[in-house]
Amino acid sequence: MTDQTIRPSDRAVMAALAAGDASTRLRAAMAAGTDPHPALTDDLVARCGVEPDFFVRDMLTWALTRLPADLTVPRLVVELGSGSAQARAQALHTLSKIGHPSAWPAITPELLHDADDEVARTAWRAAAVLVPPGRETWLANELAGELGRGEPDVQRSLSRALVELGDAASGPLSTAKKRGPAAVRAHVAATEKLIDDPDSDFAAALDFASRLAGSGAPADDPDADR
Repeated sequence: MTDQTIRPSDRAVMAALAAGDASTRLRAAMAAGTDPHPALTDDLVARCGVEPDFFVRDMLTWALTRLPADLTVPRLVVELGSGSAQARAQALHTLSKIGHPSAWPAITPELLHDADDEVARTAWRAAAVLVPPGRETWLANELAGELGRGEPDVQRSLSRALVELGDAASGPLSTAKKRGPAAVRAHVAATEKLIDDPDSDFAAALDFASRLAGSGAPADDPDADR
């Protein structure tokens, strides 16, 4: 049985996590990860949902990865139902870093299609990490339904998740390329470029494909922009 007795050092960390100064909170999160203790789990997860500083949130995630997954995963899964977009997004991010397969059933279509861009894009990344063998095609079809969504950074996140799915993404991308509106076809073309060259400039590829799609020329026509 895991010892969750709160030690004096844990109480100090808990208090510091709520300090007004970001550097104090950062040191507290670092201390929590350096000397991980189950008693800190709830406080670390709760702080993820409200912490305004990116670097502190990142350290909180690291601290949670240092704790047993059988403690952290169930607690993080509860956060996926939170009314706070930050809480959902940070829980998804942390689950992707922990990488425990037990989290997969919690990656629902509702999260993959969340109205909040940050939640959705974090769900895409987490899903690509956690998807079990045999579910890749299902996930690729769900992700393809988001093609054309949002600003270039959001579209880049979706494309990277599709790239991670490998061959399973080919069919959904091909269908979207044939039937989708211009924005979707452009996103598909930029994704295919990323598949061919993972180091390519996604924003430039998307801009080029968008101009081609807007002109009515095939996205793979090398002469269309001349």
